[in-house]
Amino acid sequence: MPPKTKAPKDSSKAGSSKSNNGGKGKAGSKQNKEDTPSGSSGKQLKPATAINARHILCEKHSKKEDALTKLRDGGKFDDVAREFSEDKARQGGSLGWKTRGALDAAFEKAAYDLEPSSTASPKYVEVKTAHGYHIIMVDGRR
Repeated sequence: MPPKTKAPKDSSKAGSSKSNNGGKGKAGSKQNKEDTPSGSSGKQLKPATAINARHILCEKHSKKEDALTKLRDGGKFDDVAREFSEDKARQGGSLGWKTRGALDAAFEKAAYDLEPSSTASPKYVEVKTAHGYHIIMVDGRR
């Protein structure tokens, strides 16, 4: 029963049970640096259990580059997704709300490290998985 009462207190330290030895030493501070999302300009995102994600999936690198060019030229993410994405999420690339563990590991890591943004001014990241080349943006976190 004690683990159930401790779980809410430790939920922000998921996966860090080995380093939880009374707050001793450098391991805790080192881990905090590793947990900082890449590309977040020093801002730390609040832990999330679900994200509302969009993506553009392209089989070929050249098609992904064309989609990126459109985004860089000010294209709205959902419009570019409708034009370039090669999967079933053609409704502006929307994948809906996804919980941790529901996505490809590389896709999930990149998506959970990303700040939420709007389709008109997207913050996005590129990832290659077994499915192809993804351009990912996140609408929301919870």
